Amino acid sequence: MELEKASNDVVRGRLCALRELMEAEGIDYYMMPTADFHNSEYVNDYFKVREYFCNFSGSNGTLLVWREGAGLWTDGRYFIQAERELAGTGVILFRMQEEGVPTIREFLRREMKEGQTLGFDGRVLSAKEGKAYEDALAEKKVRFAYEKDLADNIWTDRPQFPTGRVFLIEEAIAGRSFEEKLKDVMEKVEKENADSFVLTKLDDLMWLFNIRGCDVACNPVAMSYGYFSREKTVLFIHKEILDGTVSDYLESKGILTEEYDNVTEYLKNLPAGGKVLADIRNCSYYLYKILAQKQKVVEKDNPTERLKAVKNPVELANMEKIYLKDSVAVTKFIYWLKKKREEMKNGASRQGDTVTLTEVSAADYLEQLRRSIPEFLDLSFPTIAGYKANAAMMHYEATPENCAVLAPEGMLLVDSGGQYLGGTTDVTRTIVLGPVSDEIKLHYTMVAVGMLRLSSARWLHGCTGRNLDILAREPLWNMGLDYKCGTGHGVGYILNVHEGPQGIRWRYTEGMTEAVLEEGMDVTNEPGVYVEGSHGIRIENVMVAENDVKNEYGQFMHFKTLTWVPIDMEAIDEKCMTETDRMLLYMYQKNVYDKISPYLTQEEAEWLKAETKADCTIFLKSEAQQQIL
Repeated sequence: MELEKASNDVVRGRLCALRELMEAEGIDYYMMPTADFHNSEYVNDYFKVREYFCNFSGSNGTLLVWREGAGLWTDGRYFIQAERELAGTGVILFRMQEEGVPTIREFLRREMKEGQTLGFDGRVLSAKEGKAYEDALAEKKVRFAYEKDLADNIWTDRPQFPTGRVFLIEEAIAGRSFEEKLKDVMEKVEKENADSFVLTKLDDLMWLFNIRGCDVACNPVAMSYGYFSREKTVLFIHKEILDGTVSDYLESKGILTEEYDNVTEYLKNLPAGGKVLADIRNCSYYLYKILAQKQKVVEKDNPTERLKAVKNPVELANMEKIYLKDSVAVTKFIYWLKKKREEMKNGASRQGDTVTLTEVSAADYLEQLRRSIPEFLDLSFPTIAGYKANAAMMHYEATPENCAVLAPEGMLLVDSGGQYLGGTTDVTRTIVLGPVSDEIKLHYTMVAVGMLRLSSARWLHGCTGRNLDILAREPLWNMGLDYKCGTGHGVGYILNVHEGPQGIRWRYTEGMTEAVLEEGMDVTNEPGVYVEGSHGIRIENVMVAENDVKNEYGQFMHFKTLTWVPIDMEAIDEKCMTETDRMLLYMYQKNVYDKISPYLTQEEAEWLKAETKADCTIFLKSEAQQQIL
């Protein structure tokens, strides 16, 4: 979701008002990250302070304001978008991880004078970040002002704090009970020599309690905190949102409920001398400071994170069913889009004759198809439908007021997903609408090759995603191309579409979290090419890691694909592919046809057979050879 865009004059006026308040408070630099009180990736409109002060609407970025200027730091997914949204605001774009571009800490260490004050709302900055700023600025004796949200004094029409409804996930869907999960969590807490645990990460809380909420668009989470010891479990939540069913459930499990805002006083009043486990990556700097006053803080990762990442057999079975239904919907969408293309070619979609097809209306039709699935709850993120050059912006979001009209030429990139009672999906396809250049075909083919090579990976247990990333990137790196993001991320179960700690990426950054790929971990596979002003290509499937053969060399592993949506053969240049790559392509396409066609109309199935070339067996080798590949 986006706040309404303000004019450049309005943004500059807001920054001016902020600087006046900074001066009154004795603050020299004021920092606004993209986060809520729980360090969430996606946030409710109430927390979009950074966007309010600079118009940048991406999901990652930090705004820094000082008396003479302002800067926005964001990553490569958003460079093009940020340039457009910041234009005319006076805010400078700092392109993270680009050569010669300082980090915020490096910038502050260079620019701040001894004894100056850095301000931020300590509730929306993680303890890990806060401690890093303490270390970086210690020599300059910088003071930290972290107990005030300055936006509250300026943002007069700020949206209401989120307090949406909460609902239960039955054990038949969750696969494990709250008691079973809590037992595993507390065993890990005790292994870390802690006697209690403070949990602040929203998706982890939802997973552990087997509940879901609606406080963040597309993320089924409720604003909450958790405190756990051997003696008690306390859930801090807005009590007025709990209906009788949820209240009775919590009471039956022995879970105490406290008001959401009481967490600060509760932690302040814990008996002194306790050992509390807190994940400083997600626990806020403000709460960390409270805990550290009287407790020994055991700084370890949330044990819930890795437990949640390994899907249990019930979850995996439900996911397989949901991904098949979701794949059918996306395949039907591609068929519909191809038919619309033919209508456009024949002039049947001239304005005034039928409704003109746009990025937004295409995304709306796909949403309609998903809504027809009985288990549908919501989208898992706002659909990214980017036509031609718009697709070069990785997280582009079209609006009815500002979207491209589709024509029978070029390509449309559609990155989308759904929340279902039984799984969370994420899939991208780039669809040919008309003639494309040989260069674009080459780019598309190499993206498909990278995706298929990673899908067919075999590896020894102990590898992380950094070991496997090269399989997807190599075809592009060989051409001097790259994409400025990771290749894959974990996906939640009826939860956030981005989940850790597993991921597939090549770059090592200081303090990064890596996870060994375990059986039951799901991960996306989404290489791409993004050429500003020209085109964007991404092909994305979701896979699950499984154990393969085990022998004297160790436990081998492979991926099981969950997504079965055709790859657009119109953009494939088979002359650029090896025989093995072509075989992988045809094997995947045949599997798509075999799995999806029973759920299509006769006309759709005939189209899919031709689309996938499912009757072409030239590259379908023996079963033994397929196992090797």
